[in-house]
Amino acid sequence: MMMTQENINSLNKTARVAGLLYLIFIILAFLGGFLYASLIVPGNAAETAQNILANEWQFRSSFVINLIYQACFILLVWFLYVLLKPVDNNLVLLFVFCTLVAVAIHCINLLIQYAAIELLSGASYLAVFETDQLYALGMFFLNMHNHGILVAQIYWGLWLFPLGYLVYKSDFLPRILGILLMIGCFGYLIDFFQYFLFPNFEVITYPGLAVATVAEFSLCGWLLIKGVKTQQPATMEAS
Repeated sequence: MMMTQENINSLNKTARVAGLLYLIFIILAFLGGFLYASLIVPGNAAETAQNILANEWQFRSSFVINLIYQACFILLVWFLYVLLKPVDNNLVLLFVFCTLVAVAIHCINLLIQYAAIELLSGASYLAVFETDQLYALGMFFLNMHNHGILVAQIYWGLWLFPLGYLVYKSDFLPRILGILLMIGCFGYLIDFFQYFLFPNFEVITYPGLAVATVAEFSLCGWLLIKGVKTQQPATMEAS
C-alpha cells in the first residue's frame, strides 16, 4: 500500500520510541554486566565471595538491573513488531518468538546467579557446610550463570536474522543495516559454538561479534535519530 504522510508520521514515532528503548536496553545491559563482572575473580572462589559480601548492594543492583533490561527488551521487541509487521507479518513473529525464548532463559539464568548470594547469606540451614564449601558452591553457580548467558545467546543471535531481513526488505530503513544484522546473527552463533566446542579459539569470534555490535548500535542510532526514510513514497508488502 502507498504510504501517506500520516503513515510516515506514525512509523517515525514508533521508530524513535524503539530507538530510545534500544538505547536504554544497551545502557542497562552494559551497567548490569559491569557491576557484576567487577566482583568476579575468575578461578578464585574465596576472593569472589569476599567481594560479593563486601559489595552486596552492588551484586543485588546488578541482578535487578539485569531483570529491568529484560523488560525493556520485551518493550523494544513490541515496538519493532509494530514497526515491521507491515513488511512481513509471518517473519516478524519469528523474531518475536526468538526474543521471548531468550528473555525466559536469561531470567531463569539470573536466579542461578542469585543463588550465589543466598549461599553466602549466613542462613542457619547452611551451617552444615564449611566456609570453603560455600565459597566453592557460590563460584559453581556463578560459572553456571556464565554458561547460561551463552545458551541464551543462541536466541539473541537468531532474532537478528529475521530482524535484519525485515529491515532489508522494508522501504523505510537502510538495507545495509539489514545486511549487518543478518551477519551479526552468525557472529553470535559462532561465539556460542566456540565457547562450548572450541574453548581455546576465542579469536575466531572477534570479527562476527564486532559486526553484531556495529549492527545493533547502528540500528539503535538510526531509529532514534533518523526514524524512517521519508524522502519518497514507498510501498510495503503486507502479508
